Amino acid sequence: MTGAERAEEEFRALVKRVRAELVTSAEFAGFERLLALVRSRDGGPPARRARRDELAGILVAPEQPLWAREIAAFVLGAEGDRRAFETLILLLNYREPVRCATAAFVLARLGDPRTARAAAALATNPLRTAYALHPVRLLTELRAPESVPALLATLERLLAARDHCWPIARACVEGLGVLGDRRAEDVLVAAREHERLRAAAHEALARLT
Repeated sequence: MTGAERAEEEFRALVKRVRAELVTSAEFAGFERLLALVRSRDGGPPARRARRDELAGILVAPEQPLWAREIAAFVLGAEGDRRAFETLILLLNYREPVRCATAAFVLARLGDPRTARAAAALATNPLRTAYALHPVRLLTELRAPESVPALLATLERLLAARDHCWPIARACVEGLGVLGDRRAEDVLVAAREHERLRAAAHEALARLT
């Protein structure tokens, strides 16, 4: 599957999810208007710029529903428009995992140099550990200079904590294995002592270069 095909598949899933959330006729009408704007790709560069400007306006206009901002941010981000960055980071830190996952997908393709720093800040924030899964996975995919230090810091904290938050710890272990940085060796050895992390830690240690 090409990158464009994957993006189209993700967008169809987003549209299906949003449609299922709508209740009122006004919401359905606004949803259809937004989809019409998203699909209006005809015309030359001026028309395409106007379309993007209108989508970007949705991100900052008052009283816009979250679903409208999410759709606009997805489309702009997938097209490399960095005006989507702030909204996508907000969604990456949202309480609904499905929205976090969608935002992480687009952020990985946006190419904004601020992305890794923002994801690292979210992943290492001890007050937001429950929402750190997708920032951790995004850091792994980005392979940025911030990735290994952030995953190490998060995993070390979780191993020492009373609540290890196993899904996040496991994502850190798996990410460090993918990144293959030998700086992770000691913390992965420590993770191997925990039964729920043992298999993932063994595999990650085997992948270190």
